Amino acid sequence: MGVTSPHPLYGLIFRAVFTRLDPEVAHHRAARAIAAAGAFEPARRALEATLGRGAARGGGGPQVFGRRLSSPLGVAAGFDKNATMVLGLLALGFSHVEIGTVTAYAQPGNEPPRLFRLVADRALVNRMGFNNVGSERVAQRLSQLRATRAGARAVIGVNIGKTKVTPSEEAPQDYARSARALAPYADYLVVNVSSPNTPGLRDLQAVDSLRPILAAVRDAVASVTPRSVPILVKIAPDLADEDITQVARLVGELDLAGVVATNTTIRHDHGAGGLSGEPLRERSLAVVRLVRASLDALEGGERKVVIGVGGISSTQDARAMLAAGATLVQAYSAFIYSGPAWPGKVARALGR
Repeated sequence: MGVTSPHPLYGLIFRAVFTRLDPEVAHHRAARAIAAAGAFEPARRALEATLGRGAARGGGGPQVFGRRLSSPLGVAAGFDKNATMVLGLLALGFSHVEIGTVTAYAQPGNEPPRLFRLVADRALVNRMGFNNVGSERVAQRLSQLRATRAGARAVIGVNIGKTKVTPSEEAPQDYARSARALAPYADYLVVNVSSPNTPGLRDLQAVDSLRPILAAVRDAVASVTPRSVPILVKIAPDLADEDITQVARLVGELDLAGVVATNTTIRHDHGAGGLSGEPLRERSLAVVRLVRASLDALEGGERKVVIGVGGISSTQDARAMLAAGATLVQAYSAFIYSGPAWPGKVARALGR
């Protein structure tokens, strides 16, 4: 539905520099720059004033999770796995950052190479495998961040997944461990059972497997903080429509906050891993419509949150996702292809 073109200078740098680098190496270099800018207040304010141009400081966005967001546009999980870039990403114009996926225990992820660009399709294939430093270390980092004025203002979601070596039958305890560590610092928690890169994980989307996980996370959150922390579940675009409806009903049954739709797809011809970016747009829109309709059919379901993710490359795409029933939208691949001015540009346009 249209692409927000990158700034000409960024387009030149992307073609001349980034495409010559391994995608994961390029990501780490960009991540260090974003983290450094976010940690140094003058640099952070400079980003806000130039690339972000105030997009993340406004108050005209939706009221969600008890917070007034600057716009509906946030960063999808997977970009900032270890909570190192939150302030820098917000300065660029995103209204919220969903960190992770974080697992109970640190793990290296799958062997590289594990991130691939499909430039012609403005897409990515990743087979990262939840590489992260673990819930305890991320919790320490979030605790330090929340102790600052800027960190206290930040809207941060925390996406949690199953440690690879944990057997599926012990998944509830594994997710609960992460929830206990991270819930005190999260504006919302997302239970990720939909990555294609942890063996057997997507099997946990079946409601009989998902119910004890979500119940365990809910109980774990209640045990560590008196604050009500919204819990959402992230689903795959590859689920059958009936299964999507069943997940929505389970969200209603357990009185959870909502659904994140969608994760990456395995329906592609580019080898192992999950595909994100523009090819995912139409299916993600369809899943968001179905989730919204399924939730609205439940008592009180109209108050549930739907976060729409997948294939958003422009303001038009974001508006289409919101029109389909999303409360918030998130992006990742478009940020890679369109550059650091993209989130502020889209966020400002959504506010008009």
